[in-house]
Amino acid sequence: MRSLRLAGPVLAAALLLSGCGLKPLYAGGGEGGVASALSGIEVAPIEGKAGWLMANALRDRLQQSGAPRYRLVVRLDDQIAGLGVRRDDSVTRERRTLRARYQLVEAGSAKILFDATAGSDAGIDVVQSEYATIAAEETALERLSDIVADQIVARLALYARSPTPPPLTVPADPKPAPAVGEP
Repeated sequence: MRSLRLAGPVLAAALLLSGCGLKPLYAGGGEGGVASALSGIEVAPIEGKAGWLMANALRDRLQQSGAPRYRLVVRLDDQIAGLGVRRDDSVTRERRTLRARYQLVEAGSAKILFDATAGSDAGIDVVQSEYATIAAEETALERLSDIVADQIVARLALYARSPTPPPLTVPADPKPAPAVGEP
């Protein structure tokens, strides 16, 4: 009897959710439209260690196969700023910020289809051991590369899902977006 009382609300909720209009982004799995579009994106080389980490993270997520139809161009802005300061002017906390400006370019025509930014930041404790602080900074960069790569791929997937994605206009400034708090 108790299971019947629980089954009614569960069934009602299932019926309500089925009509909400949500559609899976990766419908069709690896053979679906979004996955096929993402696998046609080649990641252009990105400068520096942060660039190497970002390019690898993007390649892992995009799983490019076959001849590339698109090229992803990424410019990074990686900064570390001191936050907490003691009386003796030594820094006790840092913030590492990774910002990416990325453009999806059509391989044949070099036409820019999508132009956006992504970014994240991480707090780092500065300790007495310089080695430990450097290790924390490097770990933060690895984490931030993964987070920003996830943001980029999610935005590209949404763009690929739209029925007729319009080409976006290109801003005049080709530099990455400034970090929060910068002019």
